Amino acid sequence: MKVVAIIPARWSSTRFPGKPLAQIKNKPMIQWVVEQVQKASRISEVIVATDDDRILDAVTGFGGKAVMTSQDHATGSDRIAEVASGLNCDIVVNVQGDEPLIPPENIDQVIDCLDKNPTLNVATLMMAVHESDEIIDPNVVKVVTDQKGRALYFSRSAIPFHRDAWKNGLPESISKVKEEGVSRVFRHIGLYAYTRSFLLEFTRMNPSPIEQLEKLEQLRILEHGYSIQVEITGKISMGVDRVEDLEKIERFLEK
Repeated sequence: MKVVAIIPARWSSTRFPGKPLAQIKNKPMIQWVVEQVQKASRISEVIVATDDDRILDAVTGFGGKAVMTSQDHATGSDRIAEVASGLNCDIVVNVQGDEPLIPPENIDQVIDCLDKNPTLNVATLMMAVHESDEIIDPNVVKVVTDQKGRALYFSRSAIPFHRDAWKNGLPESISKVKEEGVSRVFRHIGLYAYTRSFLLEFTRMNPSPIEQLEKLEQLRILEHGYSIQVEITGKISMGVDRVEDLEKIERFLEK
């Protein structure tokens, strides 16, 4: 199985323009991401899909591979699909370009999940939530699955809702959360492995109604009747959404 990891990296960002080139310990963030992905044992090739010459030049400057894509793509999935359409590979892994410390083990896990079951089209990861602020945070996407690990729904809301435990409101303390069994709440880890053929099919589908309400494009897959396999991981990386997040990354690296 030939597996290619594609990292979408666009310049424009409402909260953090030029984020892929933000410096972390004297290296651009996109270089950290590429180097982490290269540590995954199942990856054959790593490609950065960008819409900006500055990112392209930076990636080629540190010896990475980058491909220029259209500036008109609405999502990262559309951007990686443009690149994948010209590749000869079996599996495409969509790696977020703002996770400089992404665990290589997670990348191998999501590939193995897809590889070991030839009936699957797409696989992703989740991890247990134990803190109440994450449960109510709309920026933390939650997922519920069936007993075979297939996704039933993704949401920015608290799902599943513990009717009896939360009838007077969500718990406030971490200890209270654990007491009330909130380990049954899982956050979605935005890392995907697709078969190449399904990635191209998925990005040709029309956006679906619930996808547009939640602003979660993975719901398009479920709404069109396809399955997403979800496995549990205990490893999470630190994403960079704002300039302040860079300080957290550097403090972590200093430890």
